[in-house]
Amino acid sequence: MSEREERIDVADIRQGDDHLNRKRAALYVAPFLALGLFDLALLLGWGLDPLWGFMILPPILFVSVLAWIAFRTGFA
Repeated sequence: MSEREERIDVADIRQGDDHLNRKRAALYVAPFLALGLFDLALLLGWGLDPLWGFMILPPILFVSVLAWIAFRTGFA
């Protein structure tokens, strides 16, 4: 067999699994996102200035989106 015949086309495999990868990534990231939002609610409940909440929320969302992309593409 030649080397060309032994190769597997990865694009065909990933097309059917794309929906499952997105769902699995969301399931993996959801607890961390929930924990970050709970922490934000707890801080605001303790009487922290709401401006700090708006400063804390973007990094929580940014890291959650990065984690979702990493899990979805199989990088992590």
